[in-house]
Amino acid sequence: MILLSRSLGRTLLALAVTATAFAFLAPCAHATPEPRKVDRAPATATIVPLSENWRLDGDVPLHSLLISLQGLANRDYPRLYLEYPKNWQWEIVHPLEGFLEKRHGVKFDRLALNDADAALARFAKYAKGYVVWDRAVRSSLTVAFTIAGLEDAVIVRDDLIPLAEKHGLKKLVDLRGQFTGQPDHQIYQWAYDRYFERCSRDYYVVLGGHAGIELQPGIGDFGIMQRAFFTDLSANPKHPEELALLNKILGRQNPASIVLGWHSYAKDTEGQHTTLVGNYGLKMEGLHNLPNVSFTCQIPLTPDFKFTNNHSVARDAKLTAEKKVYVCAAATDSMGIGTWTKPGRGKIPYTWQVLMNWVWMNPPALQFFYEDKTPNDYFIGGLSGPGYMYPKSIPADKFPTLMRDARDLMARLDLRALEIMDYSEGNRHVGNTDLPKAVVDRYYQEFPDVLGFINGYGTARTFDLRDTRPMISYDYYLDVARPVEEAAADLEELIQLNPARPYFLMMHIRESNTVEKVSQILDSLSEKVEVVPLDKFLKLAAGAKTYRTRYQQPSDPIDRNP
Repeated sequence: MILLSRSLGRTLLALAVTATAFAFLAPCAHATPEPRKVDRAPATATIVPLSENWRLDGDVPLHSLLISLQGLANRDYPRLYLEYPKNWQWEIVHPLEGFLEKRHGVKFDRLALNDADAALARFAKYAKGYVVWDRAVRSSLTVAFTIAGLEDAVIVRDDLIPLAEKHGLKKLVDLRGQFTGQPDHQIYQWAYDRYFERCSRDYYVVLGGHAGIELQPGIGDFGIMQRAFFTDLSANPKHPEELALLNKILGRQNPASIVLGWHSYAKDTEGQHTTLVGNYGLKMEGLHNLPNVSFTCQIPLTPDFKFTNNHSVARDAKLTAEKKVYVCAAATDSMGIGTWTKPGRGKIPYTWQVLMNWVWMNPPALQFFYEDKTPNDYFIGGLSGPGYMYPKSIPADKFPTLMRDARDLMARLDLRALEIMDYSEGNRHVGNTDLPKAVVDRYYQEFPDVLGFINGYGTARTFDLRDTRPMISYDYYLDVARPVEEAAADLEELIQLNPARPYFLMMHIRESNTVEKVSQILDSLSEKVEVVPLDKFLKLAAGAKTYRTRYQQPSDPIDRNP
């Protein structure tokens, strides 16, 4: 395990205290307003297919124009849907398109690939003009997204100015030459000084993820729709000027509001950024390339639909475990970037973690998953609350408000178990992902009606059992690159190291491992195991406590840069 140096530890502690101090300044309660829904899905809408080229020197200029146009055209009604390529990380774009047609009755009118000219002919009337970004300064494009939302502008590079003016749009802001030679903290400070006061306090967008020559601003349409402030500021103490401005921005957002997007792969880590967001009691919805939310957030569920989970046991059931190995396999990353559409789903009991805020951000996507599930697909809530968050980083006084929101979302989605993950003091490589008793106490207090909890991402050692509600940590992490034979050997060893029966083996399945692969691994084990859904797993674990109660200990290693 890697331990922090004393100097770095003091720096991080000071930054954490500063973040927490800013967070305490805000009021205690706030509900993020749900976007307005139309009465029913539109009878017709326009589709524009996008190419696979997401380079700044390639098709990003056209894509940014179309994404900004989408955010404006959809601001008061769902009109424009962008068809992202089939290799897009969020792979449900095409299945969801078909679902909107068949289940919601939307008839799509298809334009040509990257056809910004035809799109502007239809939708330029929803824009007041255009903003020009500087092709020599990548961050100027991010600033342009902020301006687009506030000024009702489409985003263009200099070579696209004639196209915008062809459709009657006038130049509103020109960023060319504005940021030459400036570092990001100066660029975003300029944007903050001029635009932040007019931006949403319910949404802030981190337009990070892919860096350098690539940019995948899929969430940009929703950010523009909501008039959000955009940056890709770093939460890394190695970038103190950027971190100071980020603290200022997060400290001015409404309590329990939403941070959209994802940290920059070139600047900081997932752990650093999500920890800082948690210090302010904010909710992270972490996918920078999540597309079409300005469209889908307005689509209501069909009148005949109700969220119904595949519960295999009653809430008050008492099960007796046999002297065998019970396995629960859980995929805890977004279902839309995993293997939902891949071969094998339905072959074995499988647990899927639901992004609960999608009940209002992306209702048709969740309806698609719930209606497409097999009898062996079981849904749970996460991660750690109403969004992606680390409970150890959340101030204790902000915890109840957030978890009240989580309880409400779980009730709406028919979920009876919650998954917890914390990378604020380590990950599957360094430090630890365990929970101290005080945090465990908070979960048991705030969720009296759940069947239980699971914890970790990689393996962890937090276990408990209270009032028939167990908390079980992962004993195994299935890496995407791990071959079937080696994973089976890992499990063989793990089973031998845990000779007490029943043994409850919780497996975390990394997103792009297929159900077929997991089934092959389990079928090849020498000792017969029973694969069960999480609700049954928790009930069995409640009736036979062969695991030892344990919490994070003061002597456990910590790494705050996971």
